[in-house]
Amino acid sequence: MAGMDDVEVVVAHSQRATLRVGDVFLKVDGDPAHVEVEVRAMAMAPIPTPEILWREPPVLAIAAVPGKALGVLGESSAASPAAWAAAGAAIRRLHDAPLPPWPGPRLDDLAAELDRECAWLLANAALPAEVIRHNREIAEAALRPWRPVFIHGDLQITHVFVDGDEVTGVIDWSEAAPGDAMFDLATLTLGHEERLDEVLAGYGAGADRAVIRAWWSLRSLVASRWLIEHGFDPDAPGCEFDVLRSRMREQQARLTGTGATTRARRTNGIAGSEPPANPGYRQAKVEKNSSANHAT
Repeated sequence: MAGMDDVEVVVAHSQRATLRVGDVFLKVDGDPAHVEVEVRAMAMAPIPTPEILWREPPVLAIAAVPGKALGVLGESSAASPAAWAAAGAAIRRLHDAPLPPWPGPRLDDLAAELDRECAWLLANAALPAEVIRHNREIAEAALRPWRPVFIHGDLQITHVFVDGDEVTGVIDWSEAAPGDAMFDLATLTLGHEERLDEVLAGYGAGADRAVIRAWWSLRSLVASRWLIEHGFDPDAPGCEFDVLRSRMREQQARLTGTGATTRARRTNGIAGSEPPANPGYRQAKVEKNSSANHAT
């Protein structure tokens, strides 16, 4: 029919779906608690977020934000160093804001989830056992008490939009909660590890690189089964399995003294030649580049 906008399926799986109609994104979530958290978190966040157009459970309608996603998992990012630094500064403003009044992740639950997911990966031979076990050892550094801050909770690279060197919007807030600041920094740079210095230049003092590195391993380990069971591929170039393998290559390089050669091959932001996001999982999601990344 003339004058009608096309309907585009941005992402769809058994838990939620997102449709784009013109400049409006319709998020349909089977868990009303996710929508409630998203609405409340966007109202509290001191950084740019999408405009909420209307809400009729289980549907949330939001407006597109200007600009483009900072990047996409598995590809090098064309965003400037200043744009990455701006993302770091925005994350810092979020982390300095008052805490949301709902509970966040518990350390004991995270540890149990990590054990459970590693056992599944081993039982199903999803990766070589030494890769899983080595990353499990690295991930241990993330399992320590932290001072809770206001975290986004799913800060994949596709969820941060920039126009030039300015952050224009951060989307998909359903996982926002009090939590570990290093988790957000790790999620944003997962698979784009060469951009960490730029992010931290904007973020400022207080980041712990060892813990960020631990979260890269932990997030990739716990996301992989979800991706597989929902029809996504963590073994695609630059994705979760590549992130895990890169940790093993680093270990082998240290043992053989070839670290300089390994670092020289990190040229395009893809793990394997190394890096790559987001549960970034894509934290547990595979999303399209461009503004279609709104609202998974």
